[in-house]
Amino acid sequence: MGGLWSQPNNKNKVWEQCSSSAVDTSKRLRMTSSQSCFLQISPDADSRLIPALPDEISLQILARIPRSYYLGLKAVSRSWKKAVTDGEMYRLRKELGSTEEWLYILTKGDDNKLSWHAVDPINSIWQKLPQMPNIIQEEETRRGLPGLMTSLIRNFFGKRDAADRMPYCGCAIGVANGSLYVLGGFSKATALKSVLRYDPCTNSWNEICAMSTGRAFCKASLLNNKLYVVGGVNRGTTGSSGLTPLRSAEVYNPDTDTWTEVPSMPFSKAQALPAAFLVELLKPIATGMTTYRGKLCVPQSLYSWPFFVDVGGEVFDPVTNSWEEMPAGMGEGWPARQASSKLSTVVDGELYALDPSTSSDDGKIKMYDHHEDTWKVVAEKVPFGDCTDTEAPYLLTSFLDKLHVVVKDVNNDVKILQMKLQVSGTDSSSNSTPGENFVDMWKVISAKRISGSELVSCQVLSI
Repeated sequence: MGGLWSQPNNKNKVWEQCSSSAVDTSKRLRMTSSQSCFLQISPDADSRLIPALPDEISLQILARIPRSYYLGLKAVSRSWKKAVTDGEMYRLRKELGSTEEWLYILTKGDDNKLSWHAVDPINSIWQKLPQMPNIIQEEETRRGLPGLMTSLIRNFFGKRDAADRMPYCGCAIGVANGSLYVLGGFSKATALKSVLRYDPCTNSWNEICAMSTGRAFCKASLLNNKLYVVGGVNRGTTGSSGLTPLRSAEVYNPDTDTWTEVPSMPFSKAQALPAAFLVELLKPIATGMTTYRGKLCVPQSLYSWPFFVDVGGEVFDPVTNSWEEMPAGMGEGWPARQASSKLSTVVDGELYALDPSTSSDDGKIKMYDHHEDTWKVVAEKVPFGDCTDTEAPYLLTSFLDKLHVVVKDVNNDVKILQMKLQVSGTDSSSNSTPGENFVDMWKVISAKRISGSELVSCQVLSI
């Protein structure tokens, strides 16, 4: 049978063998139920994923193939494409223990367009995702971002009027149910309510239920399989100048595709300012969010551009559906990447943060000790390299059960650095001089040259 399938035009040859004479060949080639030849391949066998194998067995085989090959598998046939893009395939992969963690990195190019790159760390394969669809705003907006936050937005996304020309400027990124989410952001001077979902099974984007409030530069985090969004800014009321910081929060349920409002952040430190003019001058803003020990931890700052003052933070408890003040040591010691942005992640239940430095190769990794309410240095001299010409040269993430730093240098090389040593709850200085083994602590697990791109964000999907 294998030889039969490999021969060109074998279908005609098979039918010719069935013919009683050359004269009757054309009549016998008519595919009617009453005149079919016994050697004709049955419809059931022809529709199988792999000939001579039940589809149940074929699916087991396909589910064990590394995901990086699925792009090629989809081109084999329509049935294979349907199989590898169906959600059932990924449920089977989970049952078989063949799920893979991939890192998804969002970058901004010189043309102010956002691009996604999926990284297979095992095979060091980088794949570019389809471009996000551009949500067209019905309401006409004036050019530029007026008021208080203009300089902040330019600082994040370019020295020119990048927000005018870049869709999703200041969007938040989240994950839930094995999918990637892009939330809000600016379109010209309008804060978007829209939410995009990327399905890695079909390798496609679609727009889902919008948030109740348009917001940009908000923070997102997953808790109890629900996606929480807090803070950010929008244009404020009609006739007002500048942008208004948001205290509101809402949560998305991916099972029902619905948003529900949750209590707003109190910003109690902002309420305790001694003078009314300071309340008007210093605006509260959420500068990060991480899910830790079953709660949402949100560090906060007061700002009056270009000045930022850290004021601790607040913690949301989903059990009581309420906010409480963050422990003093956690809030006051939470390292900041730059004004208005704090990088943190959780690895094996422990909270880590990146404490950068103005000099090259002089950043620190700190771990929060919730028993002592303090941050401890676990690694020094993080090898950022020479990245002074980039505005967001590094990201922090939990990946493959280890701590990773994503860096981009002046040669446009985006590198994923894995912390090799197993970090513990004690300060590294108790055993050795902090950073003395920094060369051995970090390993580049994958790298790619992406010309003219700046790092924006990253997330991990396991499917």
